Amino acid sequence: MRTARLLALASLLAATAFVKSGPPWISIEYPANPYDAASRGAFLLVHAFHHGTPVNFPVSGTAEGLVNGARRTVSLEFRNTSRPGVYALQKQWPSDGVWTLVLGVTQGEGEFNTARAVVELGTDGQVAMVNVPTRKDRSGYLIPAAVSMSDVEAGLRARAGRLASR
Repeated sequence: MRTARLLALASLLAATAFVKSGPPWISIEYPANPYDAASRGAFLLVHAFHHGTPVNFPVSGTAEGLVNGARRTVSLEFRNTSRPGVYALQKQWPSDGVWTLVLGVTQGEGEFNTARAVVELGTDGQVAMVNVPTRKDRSGYLIPAAVSMSDVEAGLRARAGRLASR
């Protein structure tokens, strides 16, 4: 019993040190491999990393849309795959309108605890662009930057305007 407690404490301390040693990273895989049973049918895959190591950090996200001039937000659910730190995302938003996915990987708490990917979908419903906003910290390292929902909305409105003018 004492050994189990010591192992649990050691694991907790190691995890705490792991989280404090740098921010998470997010990467998007598109299209998902249709030959892998764990990702079959997924729209895309989200990879969670701590530096170069795949980790099972929590993943979350929303689909932000503009449908017939009305703003829509759809909370997204992710499915674990057979690989550590890899999550499958099924299509959970309507086909109508203009959509942007805002996806995040979170580790612990703190100023730089979430890395976000902004995934713009084209008029064909396919991934048109992926951006992981970053900024340099005081020592020159790239770290995750915040994603402004007003920027996401402005992008949706600009893309919808371009479509309407065609």
